[in-house]
Amino acid sequence: MRFFTVSAGALALLAMTACAPAIPESGPNTGAGVGFGDYDEYEARREAALTGQSLPPPNAISSEPLSATAPQSEGDAVAAAARAALGGDAEEIAANSGQPVLHASPGNPAPAVVNSVGISNENDFDAVGNQRSIEGDAARIAANRAQYEVAAVEALPSRVGGQGPNIVDYALRTKHPVGTQVHRRTGVNREARFARNCAEYTSPDKAQMDFLENGGPERDRMGIDPDGDGYACAWSPAPFRNAVNG
Repeated sequence: MRFFTVSAGALALLAMTACAPAIPESGPNTGAGVGFGDYDEYEARREAALTGQSLPPPNAISSEPLSATAPQSEGDAVAAAARAALGGDAEEIAANSGQPVLHASPGNPAPAVVNSVGISNENDFDAVGNQRSIEGDAARIAANRAQYEVAAVEALPSRVGGQGPNIVDYALRTKHPVGTQVHRRTGVNREARFARNCAEYTSPDKAQMDFLENGGPERDRMGIDPDGDGYACAWSPAPFRNAVNG
């Protein structure tokens, strides 16, 4: 027979291994995990155990009253029932454009299906189709066109003497733009005379009329057309030309 000698250290290690509890397997594919199937379920049951409340069944509906202030007396209960039947109290109805107030409740009936009842004829295609037709609209348009009056374009009347030069006629007769020298100008201090004399007029139109009445555009006795373009004191024929040409 053979005898095996085992040291004291080996015996102690074997004893500790035999006493240690088995560690369950864990992971996504190893079953229940560490003593429970779902961690969220475990947390819910633990919270219920700590607070002394049982978990409600799935899809449970709360039995608490909808109003936070329940009637305290029989009179209050009757008043609350009346308000509920009328759709709310007077203040609520007034705030809801005069319509009964529908409070949220599982017992409320389903909302009515919206239809075309009460819609105006202008927005009802069937009503418009019955009242009007394409032929009728064409006849109405033709009747309106028959009432049109086209005014003939007439030439501007000629101004009869004593009223000064016609700056509109002058603007249409000339073709060159502002700043183009057409007439020769001489003299000294032309810019100073231009600024001083133009300041006497309340508008460029009046300055141009006075310029034409005193020998312009060929002569510039007052020095209000120093560049010789025939337009005095920054007057421009462009607005009159644009009005005619559209």
